[in-house]
Amino acid sequence: MNRIVLKWMLATAMAVMLTAQAFAFDGPELYKGERALYEKAKKEGLVVSFDTGPTWANWKAQFKAFKKRYPGVEMVYNDLGSAVTVVTLEKARNRPQADTAYYFAGSAVSASEKGVVTGFKPVNFEKLPKAFRQAKGEWFTIHTLNIAFIVNNKLIKTPPTSWAELMDPRYKNSVVYLDPRSTGQGQVIAFAAAFANGGSMDDVMPGIDYLAGLHKAGNVMRTVGTTPYAQFVKGEIPIWIGYENDGLKAKYKDGMGDDVSVIIPAEASAAAPYAISLVKNGPNPNAGKLWLNYIMTETGQATFAEGFVRPSVPGVKLPADVASMLPDAPQIKPLDVVKAKALKETIDKSWAKAVLGQ
Repeated sequence: MNRIVLKWMLATAMAVMLTAQAFAFDGPELYKGERALYEKAKKEGLVVSFDTGPTWANWKAQFKAFKKRYPGVEMVYNDLGSAVTVVTLEKARNRPQADTAYYFAGSAVSASEKGVVTGFKPVNFEKLPKAFRQAKGEWFTIHTLNIAFIVNNKLIKTPPTSWAELMDPRYKNSVVYLDPRSTGQGQVIAFAAAFANGGSMDDVMPGIDYLAGLHKAGNVMRTVGTTPYAQFVKGEIPIWIGYENDGLKAKYKDGMGDDVSVIIPAEASAAAPYAISLVKNGPNPNAGKLWLNYIMTETGQATFAEGFVRPSVPGVKLPADVASMLPDAPQIKPLDVVKAKALKETIDKSWAKAVLGQ
């Protein structure tokens, strides 16, 4: 064989081998520039992801899929809670430890205001509703939690399908929900009730009036300051106005099965945004960007749905079994957390006065 041809064949084989080693995945890129970004991230070798506890929102599955696709990048994470995450970022602003930070979007607004995160617009950023993203990309929503009626079918034979129906006397002393003064979920419930009764992000009073009417009708069993999930699973709560994902978890994971109905009320519901950010001056910026891009691809978004939370990117195609658990619900309206944050004190005082007479 001609020596020149042999050298060419050997060089070609070596190039193929090097290419195979360089790329972690077969087939097309999930987005333009994915391979090049992966090469940069491999040099850093690590992404530090704050507040992504593995049991929440299917993060465990996200970690597994990310590491399989990008074996050259290790993953380190913790579970701090939204508010603590912002405090931790602020304390470490001169020597950041995290590359990304995940939180309820209200805390994301705080992180942006404190200057501890930086702008990055990932894949599908422009598809998000404007209320679900900061203009410069300092935070953006990756999934939502949505207000639903979670009903114990053993205790309630005819589940309510609407806010109007929930007022029916048949539901007397049946309803539990979280106190808006002390919980983010309670605030979201106030907006969901407002959306259903002619209110808006600029006018939450129709929601406060509705909740006051529900109490006056005698349909509220109690309000609580922490999630009553365990009590619901034990069969102690007939109707819980809470987050859809908790109802689906009780139904499909924790053994309640057909004893649970999870209903998005017919008039309207509110989508509470959960967001993520690239940390300012984080130690591994390319790995952080690779991670954020991945969870915003259709693949990453579908993985969230498998954990019973709805993807933030509109139109994501879900596997049939997952889609059946999260049917289309166009009555779900996005919560604008900037406006919600500004109205918190108003909601606290108005709810206390209308419901408790304080």
